[in-house]
Amino acid sequence: MRPARRPSTSNCCAGAAARRARAGDWTGTMTNKVLGKASGTRRYLALFFPFLPAERWLRTAPKPPDAPLVFAAKQRGAMRLASVDAAALAVGLRPGMPLADARAQAGELAVVPHDPMLDQAWLDRLAQGCARYTPLVALDAPDGLILDIAGAAHLFGGEAGLVADVEMRFARLGMTLRHALGPTADAARALARYQARPAPDEAQAIRRLPVAALELEAEATTALVRAGLKTIGDLASRPMANLAARFGADAAMALRRMLGDAPSPLDPRVTPPPVAAERRFAEPLGSTAHAAKMLAELAGEAIETLVKRGKGGRHFGATFFRSDGLARSIAIETGHPTRDVGLVMRLFAERIDSLADPLDPGFGFDMIRLTVTRLEALGASQLKLEGGTAKEAAIDELADRLATRLGRGRVRRLRPADTHIPEQAQLELPAIDAPPPLPWQAGDPGEPPTRPFHLFDPPQPIEVIAEVPDGPPQRFRWRRALHAIRRYEGPERIAAEWWRRRDNGGLTRDYYRVEDAQGRRFWLFRHGLYDEKPDPRWYIHGVFA
Repeated sequence: MRPARRPSTSNCCAGAAARRARAGDWTGTMTNKVLGKASGTRRYLALFFPFLPAERWLRTAPKPPDAPLVFAAKQRGAMRLASVDAAALAVGLRPGMPLADARAQAGELAVVPHDPMLDQAWLDRLAQGCARYTPLVALDAPDGLILDIAGAAHLFGGEAGLVADVEMRFARLGMTLRHALGPTADAARALARYQARPAPDEAQAIRRLPVAALELEAEATTALVRAGLKTIGDLASRPMANLAARFGADAAMALRRMLGDAPSPLDPRVTPPPVAAERRFAEPLGSTAHAAKMLAELAGEAIETLVKRGKGGRHFGATFFRSDGLARSIAIETGHPTRDVGLVMRLFAERIDSLADPLDPGFGFDMIRLTVTRLEALGASQLKLEGGTAKEAAIDELADRLATRLGRGRVRRLRPADTHIPEQAQLELPAIDAPPPLPWQAGDPGEPPTRPFHLFDPPQPIEVIAEVPDGPPQRFRWRRALHAIRRYEGPERIAAEWWRRRDNGGLTRDYYRVEDAQGRRFWLFRHGLYDEKPDPRWYIHGVFA
């Protein structure tokens, strides 16, 4: 359980960057150390939404409640508070309290069941909107985000301009925000969550943070406080080796990450794409049709980059950033690498038309970004005189459009597999994911097919009268109908793939193509030889057309 959050909602201002370098070995005292190597290369912006569940719920509520709003969930066999709003926090309610105690303390409450899945979805949508500032946005669940803004702040006139833009957009969404800048992700996060008021000097603010900002186990935090080590500065002035020996390696590592002496990696929500193009607008676009025209221009720019690299795109994504801070992303895929702008835009049009939730510009789109996240080599193609390649391209385009409209798993292709087991000889794969098709093995001209076009999955059991031990079937009963066999061909003996089985076993199959007295043809097999199994069973695997 995290420490109780402070009721203050004032924002943490960006201070001056650290100006002193790290000195000495990390096992010595850290009195003169302020920040690690990351202070000169990385900058992080941490966003903390102290009332995220309440403000998410109020966006769709018919009217705000008249009483303090709390979110309850069953924990340890009792109903407890999972989250509260600002009014509930002001009267002393805290997450983790039993609901009965909260009612006794505050009187009337507006109680809503806690839904962490909806909170996570809303946080993910907020992260999607923050991609306008940097592609490196990480979720700090359940109520925070961390942005790596190194190299991005100058686009907004510096860190102060970027922070002001963040504040403005989240204020439009009605989100209470606390934020902080820092040289490491852990430091920025701790400043946003545990700093009481803005501080001009980040280095001193980090040293003044309570040891609870390390978010260790409760026992370790209590032991540090009892030892008189109440702030990060108190810990930094002690030999690191002594801290690790007395309070554990986790405490030492958390302190090193806070101060920048150990890596503080960020797990971004989306990996930066290899190809991207974006367009920002001074005046938001209020029309979806106008936004589609801008998207076509961005697609042309991305295709030009692909041409220079000799690549083609397989996965394209478009993100429409609204002026209120939210964003909407759509994606398309192709079965083969492409550099055709017309095809890409037709697929985007199919995707937009098939959206259950229409693409709503709201107050307008002020930025559009197109990304190509999957690239493959694409060489020049020679068209056949009779148009064979052109026909194949048309079929591929049709499959892409159907998969885009109906879903990537709805349109499938059959691909032959290198196996002699009949039911495994072909694979059914989504057309988008299917590799280039392999040539089918054609039968001899004028000969009947050796396999039915459709196989039963699984094979259906039948009752057979046959000569033993390995004679052909004479008659069989299938679906309560008796079939007398007039002609047969076989057996075609197929052994099990012993190299793929752990016990190196498996039963042999003897297949027969048979024809009954009415001229109907079936594909039967005996599962096992008499020396493998005393009573082998018979099955019908398919019916010839």
